[in-house]
Amino acid sequence: MSIDLKDRVLVITGGGTGIGAATAIAAASAGMRVCLCGRRAEPLRKIVEQIHSNGGQAMFLELDVTEPGSEARLLDAAQDQLGTPWAVFANAGRGLSRTGHETTPDEMSAIFEVNFFATHRLFSEATRRMIAHGQGGHLLACASCLSRFAIPNHAAYAATKASQDMLCQAVRLEVEPHGIHVSSVHPITTTTEFFDTAARHSGMDDLSIEKDTPRAFIQSPDRVADAIIRCLKRPRPEVWTSRIVRLATVVRNLFPKLFDHRTRNMQD
Repeated sequence: MSIDLKDRVLVITGGGTGIGAATAIAAASAGMRVCLCGRRAEPLRKIVEQIHSNGGQAMFLELDVTEPGSEARLLDAAQDQLGTPWAVFANAGRGLSRTGHETTPDEMSAIFEVNFFATHRLFSEATRRMIAHGQGGHLLACASCLSRFAIPNHAAYAATKASQDMLCQAVRLEVEPHGIHVSSVHPITTTTEFFDTAARHSGMDDLSIEKDTPRAFIQSPDRVADAIIRCLKRPRPEVWTSRIVRLATVVRNLFPKLFDHRTRNMQD
């Protein structure tokens, strides 16, 4: 049976651009009340204004998910202005293009703080509240297709996403008795400003996705957002937007040497 999303509250981190923004717009179109957060107010404001202009309900909070207590502030704000959050989407994240041995401890700690620890804190706080509320809920995390396989120069990023994926798998089993769903989202290369930010963190001028990635493996944020909305309506453990890439993860497990041969030359 499909879940009626009307008036349910969705909280999204990293909601000002890319997948987060597209998901916010799609969720509002489905009748949800949306709370967005991010480090820059202006992109968030634009998304909220767009939702309001289309008759939806939304709010934003300028917030850094790495700040202590930020997850409680975010959920409190959503509760006060929109109602009890029913779903949270841990979407905030950053990339890094660096070989594993050249990644410094500080760089590794920084990317884990955003991509993994912030997700864990948000999930933990939201789960405690959902259990206390007793009406179930839905936790989602943007774990990337690189949670299942790695490519050169993305060791740190892949490690954070694999950790997110394992967190989702374990928490899903733990909270199922409380009627709480948990889903990991595994996008392929998506046309967002994520790569520009990753280039800055990597000390590079450009980290072009069009240059090195076949068009068949590049998608729009809207495609991911539509898949997430379908998952919110009919919860499932994993959200994939490419059958080919999902099949590749199976090949990787069965034939790791063959997969390594195909991916070892994928350099930025």
